Amino acid sequence: MQPPVVFLPPMPPRRKFQHRYRTHIILFLLTLITTTIVGADNYAGAQGGEGFGSLAYWARGLWYSIPALVILSCHEFGHYIFCRIYNVDATLPYYLPAPPFFLSGTFGAVIRIREPFPSKRALFDIGIAGPIGGFLALVPLLYLGVAMSHLATFPPNTDLIEFGEPLLIKAMIWLKFGARPAGMDVVLHPLGFAAWLGMLVTALNLLPFGQLDGGHIMYAVLGKRAARVSIATIGVTALLTLHSASWLVTTLMLLAMAYFLGFRHPRIIDEDAPLDNRRKLLALFALFMFIVCFTPVPIDMVIAK
Repeated sequence: MQPPVVFLPPMPPRRKFQHRYRTHIILFLLTLITTTIVGADNYAGAQGGEGFGSLAYWARGLWYSIPALVILSCHEFGHYIFCRIYNVDATLPYYLPAPPFFLSGTFGAVIRIREPFPSKRALFDIGIAGPIGGFLALVPLLYLGVAMSHLATFPPNTDLIEFGEPLLIKAMIWLKFGARPAGMDVVLHPLGFAAWLGMLVTALNLLPFGQLDGGHIMYAVLGKRAARVSIATIGVTALLTLHSASWLVTTLMLLAMAYFLGFRHPRIIDEDAPLDNRRKLLALFALFMFIVCFTPVPIDMVIAK
């Protein structure tokens, strides 16, 4: 005798855009704390002020932490909003706190996209929306930060941490100070340092590699040929480590991504469809953002002479 056949009702489709709000909030608050400590220490170094236990210490740290989180949020919510527009399931941003001795106080923020991109247009728009959102937020903050900065000289034989100056910040500093006198350095206000972090995040995300934002854009432009660009990108970052050890972490991250995910971008159903002219112009704007935010030596140790 055959056992009875039991017909189970079909499982309802999983609802999209379901979030673990508590996790997102906790990570955001932890990142706010770590970046505020970093900002307060930067403020004390640039402007002077009370120590760790004072209310003023924490209030001054907000000069860095709030704009830094605004820039990171504009970047990640740029991705998220366009995921909602194209109905591509994604999480809210996960903010990544770092120990306060880590120079930025944060490892950035990420969203997780839970399903494949439905089209090249969706891939391109979601990929480029983040860098544009972060860039539009950081430019006015950088202008204000440089305006609040000042010139100073440092005692001879002083160990200093020198942050690289992308073209954008060089232009802002020139507008503020003109030609700097010999021996004078810019002491960047914590607000400007938050914008500097935003430029670093923008440049790293726009590297034309794999599934980084730049990789999404490059794949939308070049299709299968983008894999060659990804290989070349690892080669360039490896060479940059010979010039600045600060590129070592980025190179190792790209190697790990290549090992686990490969060099080729996951295929899109309309891979061979050409981009329209408007998106080609936006791709050129992404290249512009990368150029003005990039620095070959992000962080270096120097000795004042």
